[in-house]
Amino acid sequence: MTEPSKKKRLSHAQRSAESLAGGSGTAENQSTGDKHFVEGAIVRISMTNFLTYDNCVVYPGPNLNMIVGANGTGKSSIVCAICLGLAGKTAVLGRGDKIGLYVKRGCSRGSVEIELFKSSGNIVINREINGENNQSAWMLNGKHCNQKAVEEEVKNLRIQVSNLCQFLPQEKVGEFAKMSKIELLEATEKSVGPPEMYKYHCELKNFRNKEKELENGVKEKSNFLEKAKVRNERNKHDVNRYYEMKRHLDVIELLEKKKPWVVYETGRADLEDVKKEREEAKKQLNALKQAQAPMRKRIQQIEDKLNPIEAQIKNKSLAVKEASTKSKQKQDQLDKKIKEIEDMKQSLKIKQIQEEDHRKRVSNTRRAVDDLKAELGKVSDQPDITPRINEVNQELRRIQIERGRIEGEKADLSREKNNLFSEYKMLEKRLSDMNNMMNVKEEKLRNSHRDTFAALQWLRENKQMFRGNVHGPMMLEINMKDPNYAKYVECHIAFRDLRAFVFQRKDDMEKFMTEVRDRMNLRVNSISAPAESRSQQKPSRNIESLKRFGFFSYLRELFDAPEEVMSYLCEQYRVHDVPVGNEETKAMIKTVIEEPYIKVLYTKDERYQIKKSLYSNKISTTNSALHPSQYLNITVDAEEKRQLEEQLRTLQSRMKDIDEQQKALQKEAAALDRHDNELLAKKKELSELKGKKRQLEQKISTKLDSLRQMEHSAIDLKKIEEETKEKIAATNVQKVSIVASLVAHMKQRATLSMENVYLILETVGLTAEKAKLETEYREGASEFRVVEQRCNRLDQKKIQLMEQCKGMMKRAMQICRMMPDQSLPDNLRNAFSKLPDTLDEIDAMLNEERSRAECFTGLSENVVDEYNQREDEIKCLEKDLEEKTLELAKYRQKIFDAKAGWLNPLKQLVGQINDKFSNFFRSMQCAGEVDLHSENEEEYDKYGIRIRVKFHSSTQLHELTAHHQSGGERSVSTMLYLMALQELNQCPFRVVDEINQGMDPVNERRVFDIVVRTACKGITSQYFFITPKLLQNLRYAAEMSILFVHNGSSMLPPNKWNDKAFIKRCLAKKARVLLKK
Repeated sequence: MTEPSKKKRLSHAQRSAESLAGGSGTAENQSTGDKHFVEGAIVRISMTNFLTYDNCVVYPGPNLNMIVGANGTGKSSIVCAICLGLAGKTAVLGRGDKIGLYVKRGCSRGSVEIELFKSSGNIVINREINGENNQSAWMLNGKHCNQKAVEEEVKNLRIQVSNLCQFLPQEKVGEFAKMSKIELLEATEKSVGPPEMYKYHCELKNFRNKEKELENGVKEKSNFLEKAKVRNERNKHDVNRYYEMKRHLDVIELLEKKKPWVVYETGRADLEDVKKEREEAKKQLNALKQAQAPMRKRIQQIEDKLNPIEAQIKNKSLAVKEASTKSKQKQDQLDKKIKEIEDMKQSLKIKQIQEEDHRKRVSNTRRAVDDLKAELGKVSDQPDITPRINEVNQELRRIQIERGRIEGEKADLSREKNNLFSEYKMLEKRLSDMNNMMNVKEEKLRNSHRDTFAALQWLRENKQMFRGNVHGPMMLEINMKDPNYAKYVECHIAFRDLRAFVFQRKDDMEKFMTEVRDRMNLRVNSISAPAESRSQQKPSRNIESLKRFGFFSYLRELFDAPEEVMSYLCEQYRVHDVPVGNEETKAMIKTVIEEPYIKVLYTKDERYQIKKSLYSNKISTTNSALHPSQYLNITVDAEEKRQLEEQLRTLQSRMKDIDEQQKALQKEAAALDRHDNELLAKKKELSELKGKKRQLEQKISTKLDSLRQMEHSAIDLKKIEEETKEKIAATNVQKVSIVASLVAHMKQRATLSMENVYLILETVGLTAEKAKLETEYREGASEFRVVEQRCNRLDQKKIQLMEQCKGMMKRAMQICRMMPDQSLPDNLRNAFSKLPDTLDEIDAMLNEERSRAECFTGLSENVVDEYNQREDEIKCLEKDLEEKTLELAKYRQKIFDAKAGWLNPLKQLVGQINDKFSNFFRSMQCAGEVDLHSENEEEYDKYGIRIRVKFHSSTQLHELTAHHQSGGERSVSTMLYLMALQELNQCPFRVVDEINQGMDPVNERRVFDIVVRTACKGITSQYFFITPKLLQNLRYAAEMSILFVHNGSSMLPPNKWNDKAFIKRCLAKKARVLLKK
């Protein structure tokens, strides 16, 4: 490994023998060559009570440092010391989240000290950790300081422990391939780019955001300005219309001022006309009064003659009315007698008709009796039918009993069916509730990983394509017996497997992946169950023997899963051998971890992983807090669901059988009903035949009784006729007396009526003369009243017009704003002279002007004010727009300058990385490319580095992702990308922890050769490569340092270790071997 002629240097990793864990340890460092450390490289790492170390000091070399040691010896502890000693966060390591967890178990304090190379003088950073309160105390070059000062110093040396391109712990190796293109670009810029590159990138993103804001602002200002101009141009027309409307309103105002004066003049002229008309009416009224006096005197004389005659007419009319009344009474008496005679005749006629009907009924009854006697003779000759009726009754009773039996069976079946239906609905609801819980789990899967959910939908539609059993994502197939225990299973099984599909056959899995991953381009995981089932594999120890530590179950017993899923979990995660405990287990954890066969265990809220060193048999533990379950806390008992489905099918089958039985009973009942109806008809026929003789005898007896009654009820028609004739003769005598009285009264009435007529004729003559005189008088009086009313109206009109004229004059002066004694101003007189002089013309002109003014709707003085205000706003907007446009131009110039300082160097940097990366892959007979990827050249926050690799000649270049390549391929790609960054030498050191674990031997050897060539070439960044094992016959370089981590109870304590004696013995042994040859 090294040449003896070159200078040798030793590095000791010391471990205190006084440690409670016992034993000692050394880390040997053998390197040759000069010390060419770059700025910020690690010169020394010192650890005290830190993880597995009591006291250890490591002196790394300036180039490649291979840290080799078995699992559990403390290799990753050195990585943790580098990270935490340089103010890194615990999250970077992916182990314990509290700083106190990194203090050695059993100790209250621990410390890490790191010495960094600097040409002006090395920097020593010391971090003391308090395990009890998770606090840290910092020292920088022996002086106390805060963590921010340390972070600033580390940042100045371009050390970035949070950058996966510079610092890649064991737990974060898989996350490198998960980095997005954007994250990878930023990490690369920080790691190997010049200091101003990342700064320019951030400025470009900020400038671009500001440019977008300015562009939007300019666009909004331009749009607003354009709208304001258009709106003002439109309002300019409104302003012109407003002024035109104002001119019309002024004319209207003048017309309205002149109109009351014209109205006043018109009213005054009307008043003069009324005065003249009133004088003429008074003269006409006096002439009419003198002409009507003689006519009134003659009318009075006629009225004196008419009054006695009218009294006589009234007396005669009363006498005529009395005679008429008496005549009417006699006429009524006569009519009554005539009616009595008619009633007697009608009564006799009715008696005659009744006698004729009586004779016919007697004859008909005798014939009916004869017919019934003849039919009775025929019926008496037939045999007795009582036995036949008894037989029919017996058969009807039998049918009734059979019908009762059928109804009972139908009722029993109905009750059973109702009970079964109720039970079916209850089971159906329980099954629906279970399906709803499964839907909730699927919804969570869809929200967290849409590709897996889409693949599940495809699988359900195409399950017939597969020969073996296929199960959906484990998170849907695993069913917790108690939701409180879901956190243990979810913590124990990786999320990639929780969303993985499980196949019984490998060929089915390959077919599935071809469909969903290659054709549908979905990112899904799939696994194949072991060929031999492991689901019933027994644990290494019975759970009863562990109950004294608080363990109550193994992980497998906490959930149910299909056979293939459980088999895979037992083989891959050994769920059958992982015990779960409680608070008692937590309290006894120091004793529990000493128990053999326990590798992983769970307490109530923590997970413990136990590792045992193959060399020293020392135990190291890692614990982490359990997080609440997110996917498995929704439980559905698969066995119960299967039983429910089976019970539902059984109930459906039984209800179907009951329906068939009910149909059969219904048919049987229908047949009985038909037979029953036939027997009832037959019984009715026999009963009718049996009762017919008795009915005939009863009918004959009834008819004979009726005949005897009719013979006894006969009347003497001749006697009735004689009595009727005597009554009619007596009534006619009374009629004669009444007629004589009637004739006397009618003669008296006729005489009185004639006398009354003569008096009426005399009255008519006098009345006609009086009417003629009254008509003439009324005509004269009417004309007199008309003239009189006219005079009254003209008096009232004169008074009204005088008041109106006073009011019109007052109103006209008010409208013109004149004082009571003031005359019309000259300016109004001149303006009025240009306007029409009549009301009609003024009204016509007013209507015309108002119509024109009304055409200008929606206009007011605000239109002019808004127009002027908007003109000022437009000027301000134009000024703002000019300033914004200028500012945008300045920002675009800044972007151009920043882009020139960022994009071209970045392209050169990516080109250099691509050259190195491609060369590395070509040396491995593979292909790889690195390019700068962006969808839009102006979207600087979307730029990213894309890594594309090809490991097989038959495939195409594929982007490096966490799903497409295997774990070994991702490790090779990650390692070669980091090596491509190594030669650019922009960071002081790089750390890669156990990245070769997933590689096959061929790729591991190739990658190792590339690492040695690259990291040992001249002055380059310091490189830490941590691995638990190395292949044989590897190529080594003189510039590399190999640190062997020895950790065990048989190691010498550091104060007894003699490195010179050890080297002397090794050389002597080598010399003896050479002599023997």
